[in-house]
Amino acid sequence: FFTGEEKGLLGSKHLAQKLKAQDFKLYTQFNIEMIGVPMKRDYLAYVTGFDKSNMAAKINQYTGKNTIGFLPKEAEFQLFYRSDNFPFYNVFKAPCQSVSTFDFENFEFYHHVSDEFEAMDIPHITTFIRELLPAVTQMANTPTQEIIMLK
Repeated sequence: FFTGEEKGLLGSKHLAQKLKAQDFKLYTQFNIEMIGVPMKRDYLAYVTGFDKSNMAAKINQYTGKNTIGFLPKEAEFQLFYRSDNFPFYNVFKAPCQSVSTFDFENFEFYHHVSDEFEAMDIPHITTFIRELLPAVTQMANTPTQEIIMLK
C-alpha cells in the first residue's frame, strides 16, 4: 500500500523505486481508484493511458464484456501522468495503469469536505469488483505476459 498521491505521488514513487532497487521483475501494475459511483456510459470504467498498452482490450477479453472504455477527459487532463500508476511506469517502463469510474460528471464532492463514505454507491462498488475479478485473476496468473506497451 502507498499514500501521498495528492502530495506528488510520494508513496507510489517510493514503492516503485524500492521495488526496482530490489530487482523486482514487474510485469504490469493495475491500480484501482475512485470507484465509488457509477458512470453513465456504455462501459463500466476507464483506464488511464488507454492507448499506451493493450490493457483495456485484455481486460475486456478476460471479462467477456465492455468493462473498460476510453474517457476523453482522461486524455485531456493527462490522468495517466497524475495517478499512482505513473511512477511505476516511469521506473519499470511496463504497462502500469489506473482504473476508475470517476468521470468529472458523476460526483460533485471530488476533493471536497463532503466527500464522505455515505456518498458512495456500495452496490456499484460490489458490481465493479465482481466484474473485474476474472480480469485481475487472469492478469495475475497468466503464464505469458499478454499485456504489453503499445507506445
